[in-house]
Amino acid sequence: MSSEQAGSADLGDPPYPVSAVDLADEFGRTAKLLGGRLTSRLAGHDLSMPRAHLLVALIRSGPQRVTQLANQIGITQGTASTLVDALVREGLLERCTDPLDGRATRLAVTDLGHERAQAWLHDYELAADEIFGTLSDRQRAALLAALRILSAAKSPADE
Repeated sequence: MSSEQAGSADLGDPPYPVSAVDLADEFGRTAKLLGGRLTSRLAGHDLSMPRAHLLVALIRSGPQRVTQLANQIGITQGTASTLVDALVREGLLERCTDPLDGRATRLAVTDLGHERAQAWLHDYELAADEIFGTLSDRQRAALLAALRILSAAKSPADE
């Protein structure tokens, strides 16, 4: 049986009811495993996950204001400003004048920032492949769909 066939068999109904507690427990164990593998693989880059994600997002979207960047990656403006300050000090980002509004500042990735982000991203992709490589395409799609539903859900405390 191929891994795709084996993977599709795994998506059937479980032989027992799955409780929210079962899901929370397994999610916690899996998150710890994923975090450990990513941390181990990426430790040599001297770039934290939040700072690396900010750099990569800025590379993908191009120069923009802190507020736009914070909204894009789902963090507060204050957190983004703290990360940006550190990245500017390290020479990975630079502040430049917004050509549409001379009073505003946009962020741009420096050459060194591009180099460091690309190296980090390469190892991040390798780590992700190690972690999710055992899943079939169908399982990956199902997991991604479930995670997106959970990410989009609001808790009563959010309202």
